[in-house]
Amino acid sequence: MLRYTNMVNNKWTIILIILISGNCFAQNETNKVPLSNILDSVEEKFSVKFSYSSIEISKVSIEEPQEYSNLQNVLAYLNSKTLLNFKAIDDRYITVSELGKTISICGKVISSENNDLLFGANILLKKSGKGTITNDIGEFKMGDVSIDETIIISFLGFKNIEISVKDLFSAKGECRKILMINDNEELNQVIITKFLTTGLKKTIDGSIVLNTTEFGSLPGLIEPDILQSIQALPGVESVNESIANINVRGGTNDQNLMLWDDIKMYHSGHFFGLISAYNPYLTNKVVVTKNGTSSAYSDGVSSTINMFTKNQLLGKVSGGAGFNLINADAFLEIPISKNLEVHISGRRSFTDLFNTLTYDNYFERSFQDSEINTNEDVENSQTDSNFMFYDYTAKLLYDFNQNHKFRANVIAINNNLDYSESNLNSDSSTESKSSKLAQENLGFGGQLESAWNSRFKTKLIGYYSRYNVDSDDYRVETDQRLTQANEVLDTGLKLNTFLNINDNLVLLNGYQFNETGILNETVVSGPSYSKTKKDVLLNHAFYSEIESNKGKTYLRAGARLNYFQKFNKFIIEPRLNIRHKLSNSLAVKLEGEFKNQSATQKVDFQNDFLGVENRRGILANEDNIPISTNKQASLGVDFYRNNLNVDLTGYYKEVNGITASNQGFYNNFQYVSATGNYTSKGVEFLANKTANNFSAWMSYSFSINNYEFESFIPAKFPNNLDIRHSFSLAVNYDIL
Repeated sequence: MLRYTNMVNNKWTIILIILISGNCFAQNETNKVPLSNILDSVEEKFSVKFSYSSIEISKVSIEEPQEYSNLQNVLAYLNSKTLLNFKAIDDRYITVSELGKTISICGKVISSENNDLLFGANILLKKSGKGTITNDIGEFKMGDVSIDETIIISFLGFKNIEISVKDLFSAKGECRKILMINDNEELNQVIITKFLTTGLKKTIDGSIVLNTTEFGSLPGLIEPDILQSIQALPGVESVNESIANINVRGGTNDQNLMLWDDIKMYHSGHFFGLISAYNPYLTNKVVVTKNGTSSAYSDGVSSTINMFTKNQLLGKVSGGAGFNLINADAFLEIPISKNLEVHISGRRSFTDLFNTLTYDNYFERSFQDSEINTNEDVENSQTDSNFMFYDYTAKLLYDFNQNHKFRANVIAINNNLDYSESNLNSDSSTESKSSKLAQENLGFGGQLESAWNSRFKTKLIGYYSRYNVDSDDYRVETDQRLTQANEVLDTGLKLNTFLNINDNLVLLNGYQFNETGILNETVVSGPSYSKTKKDVLLNHAFYSEIESNKGKTYLRAGARLNYFQKFNKFIIEPRLNIRHKLSNSLAVKLEGEFKNQSATQKVDFQNDFLGVENRRGILANEDNIPISTNKQASLGVDFYRNNLNVDLTGYYKEVNGITASNQGFYNNFQYVSATGNYTSKGVEFLANKTANNFSAWMSYSFSINNYEFESFIPAKFPNNLDIRHSFSLAVNYDIL
């Protein structure tokens, strides 16, 4: 893989960018009056005359002096409050002139909560990039600063502040007090900063965060692949070694809630499961949660995979491009103004232009069980196939001001396959027919984040997602055409409110609305057959949770109330996530959740969609397709000392409301309309040792996964995804 990237120069610049994200200024505004009014009052009271340019003072307003008893005191006051020089040349006339284009500034940075002096706060000039830090009494001084500059003040644990240098000017050289407000929103701090490899982190609530900008290569991967990488985690498997078929604790791949910047996605792979469809060079981080999910999320009875792109304004052009033996990709981050920025990315295969050895191997593996790559030789028949894929994303970032920010996103994922057959007839004529398969997921989303004050914030989210798979399959030998279509439309609206009750306690309340529509269509010629089915489901949800992180105990507890309008049905889902430190190195954790899922997949016969894609989305109808529900609990211990992490977790999981049609039975069960459940229970063990350039881990999973269908004989039998023992051992060493 060849790649050029014009990114941040070094790790210290990265740290600085992180520290200066988000802004707030805590100084109180005073009632100000035009300077010209004050000068008129002084002239009248002391019988003096000011000599000045009206242009110089027309835009200047200051607080009116408290008293006018002494002319010298008034002039000193005016000199201290403005960037002008007031000088008496005699008893009658006073000149007013501008100071130089550069001034000296001084400030004292103080905590607004307890008036502590903040030593080591970062002071940065926004335009020039020059900076300093506060001393041991919280003060900073800078000389020769342009009067048009703005300074950015940042300190870990506090909200950033932007101040014009004009507001810090003092003719007497006094240091203005600057109050900084605590930033208490983020409670889920990282407890293991290097988990398995660089860029993988484990948070206090048990979720795993993959930071793609720091991500190191895992064994067997030549470049980052988001969905391939998370399979290194214990309990995350792929039975058919496909990134499009991720199985978490014995669940099917459609039981994973997959979000890209809060847009629900229904498609995840190029090459029909061999390559992740999400560009890792623009995706900033991925959060994987197997249990104890926040009540803000529903669906995904097995896991939640939440992908986030870069969300902060960088203020400079950055980008990169690269290619391998299958595709080329590029990304670009473009600032339009100081408050507006655009991030774009694109990737396209060149497999439709020429083939490489890598492409031939991928093609053989992806289509090995389909009619596209059949090993049967048909006399006087020739076949040809043409495959290509692409994806693109775009994101608009706009900051109205320091407390209100808007983000808009679009993502498109596409796979196209053309397949042709030709037969030589007995009369030496040639008959040619073509087949096509197109697969696409298009998503739009927007978020509005607002900080109304230091303790109350809101986030409004809206999205639209459309998934289509369409095929036109013509078979020459039978003269039969099969046309199939599966479309999923998902529209969502979500409002989250965050209230910081105190420094360690956050209350989340929210509402979510979803409208999901699924269409399935099948048309067959010879004999003629047509079937179209469309279902729509409306879902309302109210949720609330409390999150606390004080002392040795982390707690997140909440509940979600779901209402399905079509069925007039309520489902209550409690959630719990607790972690308690027994010592500095040892902690015990308890997680539990109830979840539901109304949209699943049906596995059709192998010749559907050219035999390449045999899954189609379906909606619950509470008749022969119930709403799937999950009950899960886990108990474990964490040990971490000297970069050695040992994790042991036992879990019990029960999923009800599954159907025989979405389990991929290829026996007599595939024709039976039946509902049932599966239970998965097991133990996950991980030992991980890391160093600067070295990482090694050993993981082992033991699980028992069984179906129960009352109408089957026998009623209980092993799950198709029953993997009793899974063991992995890996060593990773970065030479450079």
